[in-house]
Amino acid sequence: MSNTVLSASAKGATFLILLQIGSRALTFGVNQFILRYLSPEILGGAVQLELFSITVLYFARESLRVALQRQQDGVQAVINLAYLAVLLGAPLSFFLAFLYLRSELPNIVYFADAIKVYAVASVIELLSEPGFAAASQKMLYKVRASAEGFAALARTAVTCGSVILAHRAGTDVGVMPFANGQLAFAMGLLVSYLYLLQPTDTEKRFSLLPKKMQNSKETHYILSYFSRPLCNLTFSLLLQSTLKYLLTQGDSILLTTLASLSDQGAYALASNYGGLIARMVFQPIEESSRNLFARLCAPAPPPPPPPPPSSSASPSSKASSTSPPSEPRTSSDAAHSSLIQAHKTLTTIIHLYLLISLPLVILAPPLIPLLLPSLLGPRWSATAAPHVLATYMYYIPFLALNGIVEAFVAAVASSADLAAQSVAMGASFVGFGSVAWGLLGSGVGGGEEKVVEGGSGGGWGGTGLVVANCVNLGGRIIWGMGFVRDWFGGRGLAVGWLGVLPSWGGLGLSVAMVGVVKGTEGWGGEYGVLGEVGRLGVIGSVYGGLLLFLERRFLMECYQMLRPIPQEVKEDEKKKR
Repeated sequence: MSNTVLSASAKGATFLILLQIGSRALTFGVNQFILRYLSPEILGGAVQLELFSITVLYFARESLRVALQRQQDGVQAVINLAYLAVLLGAPLSFFLAFLYLRSELPNIVYFADAIKVYAVASVIELLSEPGFAAASQKMLYKVRASAEGFAALARTAVTCGSVILAHRAGTDVGVMPFANGQLAFAMGLLVSYLYLLQPTDTEKRFSLLPKKMQNSKETHYILSYFSRPLCNLTFSLLLQSTLKYLLTQGDSILLTTLASLSDQGAYALASNYGGLIARMVFQPIEESSRNLFARLCAPAPPPPPPPPPSSSASPSSKASSTSPPSEPRTSSDAAHSSLIQAHKTLTTIIHLYLLISLPLVILAPPLIPLLLPSLLGPRWSATAAPHVLATYMYYIPFLALNGIVEAFVAAVASSADLAAQSVAMGASFVGFGSVAWGLLGSGVGGGEEKVVEGGSGGGWGGTGLVVANCVNLGGRIIWGMGFVRDWFGGRGLAVGWLGVLPSWGGLGLSVAMVGVVKGTEGWGGEYGVLGEVGRLGVIGSVYGGLLLFLERRFLMECYQMLRPIPQEVKEDEKKKR
């Protein structure tokens, strides 16, 4: 079973990765067009609108999504509980919009109208949550990818169209293109799920509308709709989500408090471009892995009681009933096999992440300042954006490791574990806040950064937030890896963290490449930017080829894990069971 679940999860991750690559590539291309017409101040205002949307969606659905991945009572119970996201999110959306409109708004055209549109769009997006829950529970990753891909395409088309029409009319529409795009995304997501799941719900006998459930010995339903155990788990996770929100969105909160709109725009640009890899590759793997870990690490069901002996049974039948089975395959054996698979999957993903991170942190920082002026034009090149984006490359490995470790914690942690995690996250946030406040307002550093409004002098701006985020996620990763070690150790499986590192040859090669990049700096400079990019391209090609050769054995193991199981092997496994 574990191999089947792993193959399905890998296939689902592939769909989601392809979705992210397609949508992000499209978004990237459109952004290249839009940014030439928008100022850093308008992009800074868009950051505040995005923070509003993220706040509503996070508190309304994040804890629900984690809890629903542990649901074993069928897809209809999942769909019913998903409607709690709407019940929680609709009042929250309009309440936050009311508070926002009563506060001091940025001096940007149509900003108040954009807040109202975002509030409506958030509610519409939450209405699609039952469809998302059903697709995730049934592992219908193709449906998810299709729905989210169409919604992303709608957002891109509407946002870009709004900018083009406003530019041709000579009208300043401020941040309204982003609001229109968000509304198009929400409507596209809702319509897509309703359309794509219509044939499926008939075949699988579930309804996307709430449906009454029958109480059982294991599960009691509140108002005959909502699973009481899952409601309790959801609200327990909701308490933790409040702290996690501060940690996840702490950079945006501090930036909107301490930095100017121009600095906010520079950091938003760096975060959007720098996070492309995280959103295209790491986020889909994290989502599918969380579901995979929840299935593989679920407690084994109790063994069925032995049948009572029959007094009328013949001696031969009694002897056969007491003889050991020919294939002693118990539920505990299957559970242990699933734990081994979960252990192997987690350590393999971490090893793979580290391999991806090596060329990223070696080659991307010197390459970004060369390419960004050509991509964005002089308006953005004169800001701190290139320097912030180059620094952001060092933050991506932290994002990747924290994402997969916390995906495992969310899948298996008990209430006591979640409480301990909250304490660790709180300590990490204290470190984050201290470093961020010091770097943004203490006057340390400076360099290419602007003077930060609200600070005590020159600050590091967006670069300071990147450094502070590394401190924050570093603390969370340390706690998470300790939890993983103890959790598997308590079940007889040792986790050797040195074993997840790249090979010694790969590490030595990477150290040497750092010296090569520094030592060849300036080579090809007589050919301008093209010569510098060509130098790094040659170094990267040689480095990538050697790294793949040195890690060939590990990469072959990854292929063996993820390749589809032949049909005849599946049939043999069924016969054995």
